Amino acid sequence: MNIVVIGAGAWGTALAVNAASHWQAMHTVTLWARDVAQVAALQAVRENQRYLPAVALPPSLQVLGPSHTSVAALAADAELVVLATPMAGLRSLLTQLADCRVPVAWLCKGFEPGAAGSAGLMAHEIQTLVAPAVLGGALSGPSFALEVARGQPTALVAASPHPVVRQALVAAFHGPTLRVYANDDLIGVEVGGAVKNVLAIATGLCDGLNLGLNARAALITRGLAEMTRLGVALGARPDTFMGLSGLGDLVLTATGSLSRNRQVGLALAAGQSCAQAVASLGHVAEGVYSARTVVERARQLGLEMPIAQTVVALLDGELLAADAVARLMGREPTGETA
Repeated sequence: MNIVVIGAGAWGTALAVNAASHWQAMHTVTLWARDVAQVAALQAVRENQRYLPAVALPPSLQVLGPSHTSVAALAADAELVVLATPMAGLRSLLTQLADCRVPVAWLCKGFEPGAAGSAGLMAHEIQTLVAPAVLGGALSGPSFALEVARGQPTALVAASPHPVVRQALVAAFHGPTLRVYANDDLIGVEVGGAVKNVLAIATGLCDGLNLGLNARAALITRGLAEMTRLGVALGARPDTFMGLSGLGDLVLTATGSLSRNRQVGLALAAGQSCAQAVASLGHVAEGVYSARTVVERARQLGLEMPIAQTVVALLDGELLAADAVARLMGREPTGETA
């Protein structure tokens, strides 16, 4: 299978490495990066020293950039195109691929930032606007890039309303160390991937303040309720949030030491500002950028999401860490399913 991965960050590199290492499938895998200097370094060192150090690129993995070919030209000869950019770069890439006739899948999890006074869009909503003819979907689920690149056991979800996209993702990535499950609830998978990042910031704050395991369990569970409430209101199925892209991804991102969003929460608990926390990461933490949109989409639907709302207040500097805890614990009693 001819697989093209656009974007050489940690996650794009990890999936390209995993697919190229699957010798039984004999895939042809190309990793495309827009930065010419990064392409040269990847070709010379055969390692992504910035985003995924100490992981060797397989000899069969081809690395190309804009000086070699365009995204559209590369996609024309592919059987599957995987977009491994942050949400901020998705619209531009999909616009370039508007005439693509092979399955296209994105890896980003979050909401595109909206203009002032408007809510941002999910990935499939962007695709509908700028590339309506594209057969699109998402590859999501509980996964740290480093573990996937190392070949450690991982399970993901291939989500799309189009069977051909789900089938292509399974054929490309299902293998000895990576299980890929198909799901046609693209909305639910995208909402889970977006909201869990926001909730992971809250859980990092909880752990950073040493509130205890009881508090962490309560936060994750009530966060899952918020995620499900928003997803169902947007058209998702409730059962999706009990799967890999909902509960699974939430537990991993909220508790795993490799989680960038959790690291933001820990930094906020230590007294850092949002800007300081993000600067210390050196990588994108999507929860920081999608939190406001999550809350805005919920507001437009008449939904209450107290944990997400508290995270936004923290990120905006309107609340101190200790005050955030007091706000959540001081809410009026309510039924668990409310």
